[in-house]
Amino acid sequence: MQLPELTKLYYSIGEVADMFGIAPTVLRYWESEFSHLRPAKNSKGDRKYTVKDIQKIEEVFHLIKEKGFKIEGARKELDRIKTMQKDTNQILIRLQMLRKKVVDLRNEVE
Repeated sequence: MQLPELTKLYYSIGEVADMFGIAPTVLRYWESEFSHLRPAKNSKGDRKYTVKDIQKIEEVFHLIKEKGFKIEGARKELDRIKTMQKDTNQILIRLQMLRKKVVDLRNEVE
């Protein structure tokens, strides 16, 4: 699915639902099922979705609507992806530290 260019700071629930071709009730339901989907609300209680919120919804949409996951399966997949991202970040940090050591050693030899 290709989202339109997101140029505003905030989007309404209707706008976001239209982007994905789903009903606003689906977004409300997903918010109750996925703890990371928590858009801000204004003083009237209207949801205000940011680009980051929409990207999170896109992940859920992809898993449920495009890949056919059930809610629980999508939750597990998102957890798996999050764990992989943490592991990848830790590996990158270690590689950066090793690179620095190699550069330091090379400078000592020269």
